[in-house]
Amino acid sequence: MKHLKYISAIGMIVLAGLAARAGVTVTVGHNVRDEASPEFKFKNVPSPSSNDAGSLAKFVVVDGESEPNGGGIDKLHDGEAPEDEDQPAENFFFKAGTSGGRVLIDLGGLIKVKQINTYSWHPGTRAPQVYKLYAAGETNQGFNAAPKFPTNPETCGWQLIAKVDTRPKNPDDAGGQFGVSIGDAAGPLGQYRYFLLDIARTEDRDAFGNTFYSEIDVIDANAPAIDQKPSGQAAVSTPFVFKTADGKCEITINTSRAPELKDWAQNKLAPVMAEWYPKIAAMLSSEGFTAPAHCRVTLKPGPGVAYTTGAGIVANSKWLRTELNGDAIGSLVHETVHVIQHYQGDGPGWLVEGIADYIRWFKYEPGSHGADLVWMRKEPKPFSPRYDDSYRVSAIFLNWVTEHYDKKIVARLNAAMRGKNYNETLWKQYTGKTVQELGAEWKKEIEKRMDARSAASVTSTNMN
Repeated sequence: MKHLKYISAIGMIVLAGLAARAGVTVTVGHNVRDEASPEFKFKNVPSPSSNDAGSLAKFVVVDGESEPNGGGIDKLHDGEAPEDEDQPAENFFFKAGTSGGRVLIDLGGLIKVKQINTYSWHPGTRAPQVYKLYAAGETNQGFNAAPKFPTNPETCGWQLIAKVDTRPKNPDDAGGQFGVSIGDAAGPLGQYRYFLLDIARTEDRDAFGNTFYSEIDVIDANAPAIDQKPSGQAAVSTPFVFKTADGKCEITINTSRAPELKDWAQNKLAPVMAEWYPKIAAMLSSEGFTAPAHCRVTLKPGPGVAYTTGAGIVANSKWLRTELNGDAIGSLVHETVHVIQHYQGDGPGWLVEGIADYIRWFKYEPGSHGADLVWMRKEPKPFSPRYDDSYRVSAIFLNWVTEHYDKKIVARLNAAMRGKNYNETLWKQYTGKTVQELGAEWKKEIEKRMDARSAASVTSTNMN
């Protein structure tokens, strides 16, 4: 199991940062992917705050373009940290393909500042932080509050406080959470009104090198103790933590945003996940792969049903409440499959979702008629199945191929997608037929069986 990695600027100054002003320290915490959580807990860096001086400050992009798919500049001081490692809408980051930009923080007046803390979270190279921090207090006639590149801020009234670069030597270790705390060993950083972050991308090998910044805190040295609640209401109650039946995975269920589901989550959902997480891992095993040792489930109001990023599942509590005796648990079994699939973008979406629904409907709840002819006949319009219709339709197709051609087809295709080796020729290799040929044969059989059942129903009606 991987452990937390902590880096201090003291003794690791090349990696963590450079104190540009005497006495300034840059301390960095790094939670690797499996150990990261919405609480952003680090050994030497405070968790994000919801009532620091930055929460009332004005944040402005003074240079560069923010990413339209991101959450916008206000995400940097809204006191709401992301729930998972890949949530663009819960982070601020600069536009894909650009080299970064500059962010101005205006506190509205002089404040004796104790620390500046910055936080980020992403599964890959968009997690590390690379920036220069400038500050300004009393300003003069030559002060420029919004210097654009290539203007050196030090030439227009700004003081360089620190340089930060948390990129690890091995790019494969870049993912996870980073927390950076900039302070002064002798006391407050100083009296300042303005801060300027000159933010750089972490890499330029592709268009996706701009860091996902989750929060920036400005700590007032004279303020009372700050409220460290990284996810707003998420800190109201303690998440429920338990082990899977085989003891290999620790699962955390957070119901603080949906307290009405706490009993259901602990007494209904948790036992199912404890039992089925290792079962699914065994069904989808592949050479050299170990299922994530930590899984997070967050229940909160939101759109849709549920989604998974990395080892984190987020489910819409409003929808769950309407399905406690219906699809609620099954939908989260489906999402648990995604955690264990652990694909890196390889393979067609219909197959990814088809495998998840195959395990749900044909392994977890095979007698529920959620993915069979009974379900198909309930469709409100004439139903003509396609093998790549995704979800339960593709699950029915996968079950048919399993029964008629290759009992190991799901495990084999899973291993290929996980290993980034999937291509359509594998179908012919494993079954002797292309996926299109299999799909046509399956469709013909399904339609024949549906027509036969419809004819039988008409005959029965006429006899009555």
